[in-house]
Amino acid sequence: MTATGHGTQSPRTAPGGTARLGNRAVARIGFGAMQLAREGVPREAALSILRRAVRDGVNHIDAARFYGSANALIRAALAPYPGDLVIATKVGAARNAAGELVPGQRPEQLREQVEANLATLGVDRAGVVNLRRLDAQPGLIAGGDQVVPLDDQLAELAALRDAGKIGSIGLSNVSAGQLRQALPAGIACVQNFYSVLDRAAEPVLALCREHDIAWVPFFPLGRARRGRPKATGDATVVAIAARLGATPAQVALAWLLAHYAGTLLIPGTSDPAHLAENIAAGNLRLAPAALTALDRLAQPG
Repeated sequence: MTATGHGTQSPRTAPGGTARLGNRAVARIGFGAMQLAREGVPREAALSILRRAVRDGVNHIDAARFYGSANALIRAALAPYPGDLVIATKVGAARNAAGELVPGQRPEQLREQVEANLATLGVDRAGVVNLRRLDAQPGLIAGGDQVVPLDDQLAELAALRDAGKIGSIGLSNVSAGQLRQALPAGIACVQNFYSVLDRAAEPVLALCREHDIAWVPFFPLGRARRGRPKATGDATVVAIAARLGATPAQVALAWLLAHYAGTLLIPGTSDPAHLAENIAAGNLRLAPAALTALDRLAQPG
């Protein structure tokens, strides 16, 4: 069986509407499973939130074996998988014998990671495999023999796609130049750091717009750093949320959905109330004046 299956689309309401992810239409509000692998999240709570997300219309889940137990939790909660579910996995890093996250950028390592993701998810084909480049922050930086040409990596993933192991190829943490270089390989989506407050990746998003590529921002609420708040603490975001009777997080997510029709969100949580808020953000409509005020918040990275 595959992670995407071959069934017809479910009649469930798609949170936020739908957009294309490769050759599939998925709900624009998905779910990121990384948080479920954190220490302190009870197993039953993790399984419950995954089932609740799918029940409420989520059909795009972001995962990776190097997140820890995320893949195993997804399998335990959802297998046999709904026919409309797309599970996007990620490669480019791995856990060593001590459990530490280390680079895994070489082509043969990418192949091993794809196979490991398939095995832990219990599928024979991944809907999407995202290649996480390690050229720049946030996170690991590759060095030594882990500095690998992008074309070599894409050739390996394309071979796996041709063999039926991968449905679509995505990129994560890339520059506009790298995305342009990768276009001939056929890129379904790009995952980059991006939020209403931090739009250093706008040139990458512009290229996604030009080529109708799905945009999957990670840290969609931003990060508190160098004296700058997260989006949920920004005065403009908070004021708009108060006027709408919404949460600041919902406003920040709604702005991302409005900014580009190909945006797919993957907020993660282990809290049912937060899951409900995230899904409800798909119904929040921002007036032109609110959008203008939020657009003005853009700052260089």
